[in-house]
Amino acid sequence: MAPRRVDIRVGPSTRALAEDVRIALRHPPRAPGVLADTRLRLAGSPPELAALHRQSDRLLGSTAALPARLRTLRGYPVVLNAWASWCDPCRAEARLLAAAATRQGRRAAFVGADTDDSASNAASFLAAHPLTYPSYQTTVGGIGAIAPVAGLPTTIFIGADGEVVHIHDGEYDAQGALDQDIARFALARGQP
Repeated sequence: MAPRRVDIRVGPSTRALAEDVRIALRHPPRAPGVLADTRLRLAGSPPELAALHRQSDRLLGSTAALPARLRTLRGYPVVLNAWASWCDPCRAEARLLAAAATRQGRRAAFVGADTDDSASNAASFLAAHPLTYPSYQTTVGGIGAIAPVAGLPTTIFIGADGEVVHIHDGEYDAQGALDQDIARFALARGQP
């Protein structure tokens, strides 16, 4: 019988270490002050909006779950942003949406729609671009049932009555332009 070689190294395997690193990179630590400031700004949100804030940065549901969630948000204006991890303009505008959602998240619902993307790539995107609201995995066809999507990113403004009031195709490249559309198409319509 041939002698067996036994690995006497202590510690996890290279494969296990690589997996640990991948998981850690998906969820990098945040600066405590920034997170605390965001929570403070969103404290006291109405229950439906507070539920969104508790699911910040999470990738949820499926194509059918998104319209169901939108129905629960009737009574609040909604800013629905369709994005994908492979979309460069989506990455560029994510910080603008995060800032707007932090400022306006007590008055309007913000929801993401990860479109035609893998769950692992979407999770990496969310780890790198923290949002104060959840995103739902969907497809162009799934989001098209809510409003037509010509490309990504697309931001859909839904009135408190559940009707689509405006569609912005393409990237927001300035905070002022996004804030102006939120004021005009979401907040100005307010609650019914």
